[in-house]
Parts: sequence; C-alpha cells; structure tokens
Amino acid sequence: MSAAVRVLLCDDHAVVRAGLRALLSSTDGMEVVGEADSGERALAMAEALRPDVVLMDLQLGTGMDGVEATRRLTASGAEEAPRVLVLTMFDTDADIARAVAAGATGYLLKAERPDRLFVAIRDAAAGRTTLSGAVADRVVSRLRAPGPALTERERDVLARLAQGLGNREIARALFLSEATVKTHLGRVYAKLGVRTRAGAVAAAARHRLLP
Repeated sequence: MSAAVRVLLCDDHAVVRAGLRALLSSTDGMEVVGEADSGERALAMAEALRPDVVLMDLQLGTGMDGVEATRRLTASGAEEAPRVLVLTMFDTDADIARAVAAGATGYLLKAERPDRLFVAIRDAAAGRTTLSGAVADRVVSRLRAPGPALTERERDVLARLAQGLGNREIARALFLSEATVKTHLGRVYAKLGVRTRAGAVAAAARHRLLP
C-alpha cells in the first residue's frame, strides 16, 4: 500500500483550513500534517514537517503573499522540496502567470469539486501539472491570442496605477524614483497602445493583467 500524501495547508482563513482538513482527513491516502495562516508560517512549517504538497492560497493578508511563498518553497529545485498546488478564488491572467512562474505545480480554483481536488493533490505529489478547467481554457486562449507582455515591474506600476495612486505615491510604494516610474509608465502605455492613465487601466482590465 502506497504512503499517504502529506499535505500542508496554507490559507489565512481558519474556516477554510478547517474545511479542507476535514475533507482531506476523511479521504484515503491523504494526511494533513499542518496548517499555516501566512506565507512566513508556511515556509517554517514546510521546513519542519517536510510535506509532499503545500496547498497554497494566493492572498494571505499582510506579509508574504502566496506567490512569494511558492517561489521560496520551490527555489532550491531539490527533489525533496514540496510541490505547491495553488488553491484560490482568483483566476486572472496575472495571478496565473505569477504563480506558475514562481514554481507552482498546479493551479486550482476553490469552486472545484472535492474529487477534482483529490486528483490534483495526487498529481501534484507525483510532479504532474494540473489546472482547473477554466484556468486551462484561459491559458490556451492566451497562447492563441497573447496580450501585451509586461515585465513584473511594469505590472507592479500598473497595479498601483489602477488603485488610483499618483506617480509620487507609486514611487514611494515601490521604492523607486519618480523618473523611473514615469519611464515604466511610458513603456506600459506603448505596449498597451494607450496615451492616458485611464486608458491604461481600461486596457489592463480588458487584457486581464490586473491581480
């Protein structure tokens, strides 16, 4: 009989963690070895508990988000490093791209059926990529008709722009000079084919570039 898949839960909502623990603990071949309510806590627990799979939410309140936690968990590339399966409510192109680039083995939406989650966890433990149907459709559509390719820093600037921040506030938030912010915005405008801040936000929403 094969060993149970050891799963670490990372979600900042206690009710969600409790529901996942109850669901997985009642399933043959699954063992929940711990629960983390932050990215920092997930890193520490993964080091101590050595799970096979970390079930990772993307939005974790204050502190480290799920993307950065994923990046750090998978950075070593070591065989014993846990696989990260993203389980989230967010399915924008930006979220998917960031999670996959950070090293996530799979990307699942919380609306999925429990049996799909079980299969995804087993696939992740085996190193197989798994995506929610809606996410897979979006990835394929994006490949067929790719949108503007923005750098990570350009995405950061665009996200602050969408929040209504001015250049000085964006510079302060990202620890950049105002001149650098203006340079990034100029490149964003050019790539999106717009001339104004409002046009950039509208184009970003249309191309699903905002988290």
